[in-house]
Amino acid sequence: MTTILVTGGTGTLGRSVTKRLRTEGHEARVLSRHARQYAVDLRAGGSGLDAALAGVETVVHCASSPRGGDEEAADHLIAAARRAGVGHLVHISIVGVDRVPLGYYRTKLAVERRIEASGLGWTVLRTTRFHDLVASVLGGLARSPVVLVPAGVPDQPVEVGEVADRLAELALAAPAGRVADMGGPEVRSLDSLARAYLRATGRRRAVARVPLFGGAYRAARAGGLLAPEQAVGRTTFEEYLGRRFGG
Repeated sequence: MTTILVTGGTGTLGRSVTKRLRTEGHEARVLSRHARQYAVDLRAGGSGLDAALAGVETVVHCASSPRGGDEEAADHLIAAARRAGVGHLVHISIVGVDRVPLGYYRTKLAVERRIEASGLGWTVLRTTRFHDLVASVLGGLARSPVVLVPAGVPDQPVEVGEVADRLAELALAAPAGRVADMGGPEVRSLDSLARAYLRATGRRRAVARVPLFGGAYRAARAGGLLAPEQAVGRTTFEEYLGRRFGG
């Protein structure tokens, strides 16, 4: 049995990773601001983090926030992992962090660089965006009478449970560095995803493609969010929608 700490373990991905590790008989500790036993804000660090890492062999780092603080959180986690003698740090990142100039993506890339230079054994997996995130964004857009999506931007959503399976597999293996990216099974236009979401939720909305400007938009149009050569996911967006909304 391996003792593994999952940061962000109360989030969508972290919960799935924890469940898979426990199902296989491993001790999986959950660390997050809202965890029962290891309630720690990684941005602040502190003695609670050291207690959570005591006796831990591997860390799966799922904690992240678009609101900021990921770099500070990584610094605290790495320092505490060194003190605890952790042998393997597994980190989940995003396809396109080095291609699409978004602030959050720059932060995720900076965290990757910190982990690579940490002196710890490490593994980094980049994936395309989760079905859940795409559906959440489309749900917000669908509040308007017309769903406006960026014109010409392709996406390749992947099932979060499949990502959790891969992270659990990596956590139980030796440090592997940057592993192959993981993408969903289909490259889709955003307007086709929007129409699928509207059908699944029974909403009647027009969908309009809107051209945008800027480097991030150009990079996304050019396929910066995609990993078509690594379309290893199995669950399509429609299958995900069917499970979530029925029908």
